[in-house]
Amino acid sequence: MNNTPAPADLIDSRYAFWRLVIALLAMLMGSSCMFAVAVVLPEVQAEFGVSRSDATLPYTLMMIGFGVGGVYMGKIADRFGVTMSLLIGSAGILIGFIWAGLSTSIMGFAMAHGLFLGLLGTSSTFAPLVADTSLWWNKRRGIAVAVCASGNYLAGAVWPYLAQWGVTTIGWRETYLWMGIVCGVSMGILALFLRRRPPLNVVATAASSTAFVSTRPFGLSMGQAQTFLIIAGLACCVAMSMPQVHIVAYCVDLGYGAARGAEMLSLMLACGVVSRLISGMICDKIGGIRTLLLGSSLQGIALLMFLPFDGLVSLYLIAATFGLFQGGIVPSYAIIIREHFPAAETGRRVGAVIMATMLGMALGGWMSGKIFDVTGSYKVAMINGLIWNGLNLTIAFWLFWRLRRQSLGVSGKAFG
Repeated sequence: MNNTPAPADLIDSRYAFWRLVIALLAMLMGSSCMFAVAVVLPEVQAEFGVSRSDATLPYTLMMIGFGVGGVYMGKIADRFGVTMSLLIGSAGILIGFIWAGLSTSIMGFAMAHGLFLGLLGTSSTFAPLVADTSLWWNKRRGIAVAVCASGNYLAGAVWPYLAQWGVTTIGWRETYLWMGIVCGVSMGILALFLRRRPPLNVVATAASSTAFVSTRPFGLSMGQAQTFLIIAGLACCVAMSMPQVHIVAYCVDLGYGAARGAEMLSLMLACGVVSRLISGMICDKIGGIRTLLLGSSLQGIALLMFLPFDGLVSLYLIAATFGLFQGGIVPSYAIIIREHFPAAETGRRVGAVIMATMLGMALGGWMSGKIFDVTGSYKVAMINGLIWNGLNLTIAFWLFWRLRRQSLGVSGKAFG
């Protein structure tokens, strides 16, 4: 691996642009398993004869593995470069999909998702690639991070459709085998183009005027600020997971069929790509914490819309709205960390918050399935999501208030 930092003049350069394109493609491949499992959920539940909550166990374990693995992959990327984390991930994706496709029980299927697809596979993409991208851009850091993070939602727009087509034509097991080969091998090849290390010796200034890099972000200690971001990440993704994980099963229960649910999931995540790009541009103007506050508010509104409407056309519209409203939330955490914490700690700190978001997706996906098993309806699960979203919104507003007070205090001292 090349451990020599790149020259500072490569920041915001044409090289940084092509590196971003490669990172986007790697994210597209590495995130495939997150959405394929939602498509095959009804097939897996029927084949293994398990409850809805048990059928969501593979997704839950994968998100836990994704979250925990993200911390360590972030540390590996900080120390050895993002190429190393991606090579580990490519092996995890290849082995995980093949193991899952050959599983004979729900437990084997779940373990393949937790250990290989989650802990070693997709965890190598999101946090390491987002953190790495933030170090190659100054002037357009928000949009660059958003483009990179959009690979996750682009995967959600592409893979549910392809996975559903595969399930229909060749079966879910064969679909998993082919996805493992295509995604695992391509990730390994793409990793080799990202061997150059970022110019960490240059302390980049954030484009946004809201940046306040100090030893006390938001007027808190580093540990306290990180903890509140972790709790916020957990809460927002408990709310986010209900539609993303259960929309296919929800459509089956309503009699619309799995194919309609897969289309809604693809639509939701395609709109999420648009949302992330727009949020990135907004973030460059108003900063990370304001973008988080805006996204959390809009996600709550979109989630609320699921309660009174369950018609086919209504669900398509709500799925699109949900994607447009919540897509920029998770990338905003990376911008917040880049704006308020030391650059050299970006990988592990972003990894820790992304771990919390993935644990939130895991917890929320399982909770929604359990609530459905108990109540026979997804309405209570949606209300549960709204409560968690309220917690995220409260933390975002509180941090914004502290940032305002902190910046006004500095301004007062400057003019005193």
